[in-house]
Amino acid sequence: MPVDFLVVGAGPVGLLTAILLGREGRRVTVVERWPARYPMPRACTIDHEALRILQSAGVMDEHADLFEPSRGERGGYQIRNGDGVLLRAINWNRPGESGWANTNGFYQPDLEEVLEQVAGGMPTVQILRGFAATAVTQDDAGVTLTVVNHSDVASHPQDLRASRLVAADGANSTIRTLVGIESADSEFEADWLVVDYEPLVDRRWEAFVTQYCDPEQPATAVNSGPGRRRFEFMRRADVTTEELNRPEAAWRLMAPWDVTPDNARLERHAVYTFRGRWAKQWQQGRIFLAGDAAHLMPPFLGQGLCAGLRDARALTWRLDLVAAGLAGKSILETYGPERSAHVRVIIDEAIALGEVICELDPIRAAERDARMLAELRDPAAATVEPPQPRLGTPSITADDDPHAGTLSIQGRIEVNGATGLFDDLVGGSWQLIGMAVDPLDEVPQELREWFSRIGGTSARLSDDGDIRDVDGTYRAWFQAHGCRIVLSRPDFYIFGTDAGHDVPHLLQALRAQLRSCTREGGTTVTHEPIEEEARS
Repeated sequence: MPVDFLVVGAGPVGLLTAILLGREGRRVTVVERWPARYPMPRACTIDHEALRILQSAGVMDEHADLFEPSRGERGGYQIRNGDGVLLRAINWNRPGESGWANTNGFYQPDLEEVLEQVAGGMPTVQILRGFAATAVTQDDAGVTLTVVNHSDVASHPQDLRASRLVAADGANSTIRTLVGIESADSEFEADWLVVDYEPLVDRRWEAFVTQYCDPEQPATAVNSGPGRRRFEFMRRADVTTEELNRPEAAWRLMAPWDVTPDNARLERHAVYTFRGRWAKQWQQGRIFLAGDAAHLMPPFLGQGLCAGLRDARALTWRLDLVAAGLAGKSILETYGPERSAHVRVIIDEAIALGEVICELDPIRAAERDARMLAELRDPAAATVEPPQPRLGTPSITADDDPHAGTLSIQGRIEVNGATGLFDDLVGGSWQLIGMAVDPLDEVPQELREWFSRIGGTSARLSDDGDIRDVDGTYRAWFQAHGCRIVLSRPDFYIFGTDAGHDVPHLLQALRAQLRSCTREGGTTVTHEPIEEEARS
């Protein structure tokens, strides 16, 4: 039977996409070529923003214990030279803006199991495992995906039909290849051995992640989730991939940290090529790319999976509004520009950090060490914040607002005696929050009703009112941003802010953009009027 959306790929990005759409009542079919989940760890760090996205999907209520927050006195991310001297500290240990720890370790097979259970338990979501995509076509009414059942040698090709398709099928995306979308390459490339193990003896590590910039052997040590650790070792030119990818090589390289078969259990070892790539376009008609199908980055900032989960949230709220007839199809055209520019900043920063870490020339490494030690003595440069780029353009954001397109805030509140995070107690897809002011006070009833129809929620926060700012998180944020009202999107990026005088204008600007317009270079381009999506 035809569905609203097809999702290709049942990794975290594809499953989250299905969950977010399924929660809105959209019928989704997920197609995955492998008959069972991949049992080994891959991504192992996740940030506060990604956890808030999982919170919006209902995952964190019962599964927050999957994630282990970064802790420590000197910063969660440390860069040291070959002698162990600290060169730089990145502050991963602070509370994140999204209400969760800034950085967390996790075990990907556990997360995928939970996401599949959630998706599989929804009446609106169907998961087809063991089906490989062989062809895809699209027309004015929808997308047709041809698949073959790998578990049945006598299987014949079958056609699946939907209004739109999301390709979350990984770095070697079949859909991206079938539709002919090209990728750009950063030309950064390095082979690294990734070793995952379970410590059999408790041990204290000073930092959540430590990069050892040793020209003799660059290495990474990272907390990879509750009860697990990971090492990564760069392949030197005098070592072949085959030599590096052996258990004895893993034990030999971990020995300087006293990780041995006597105190650890080796879970897996594999050589990966770290590189930076991105799709030149994220949309072709009714087909969209997300996750590794759209971008790859070196893991030095732990942002690969986080970027994919951002893709899922940024795309699904657009798809749902269009399917509901509450927005024009032109808003889908802003998905790629917003996300690609955002992720390019992170890719560039990850590559820049990788070039520092991967230096093998002893002379250049010594020059690097001297330069970074001098920077470390400068209090302003001693600790570096994780990257938080602004969304790219054209974008669904207010004009001429310095805060538009940046990440919003979530803090703890108290409502009717219950204390918890804002999204859990108040919620709302679009959040209109006022600090000590009712944000809807001067908004006409007709505009209020429209805002409610798109999933909007308004809240007046204060120190002692009906919705109390428990920790002063919101008061501090509003003071720092010089505003009294913020309007945030379903993916938690700021549409716009206001000093408290013209909220109707802010909401009218949002309605205009959702109805029929995207903006290019400061001008308004009118597209088709809103129409109810045909359900194939």
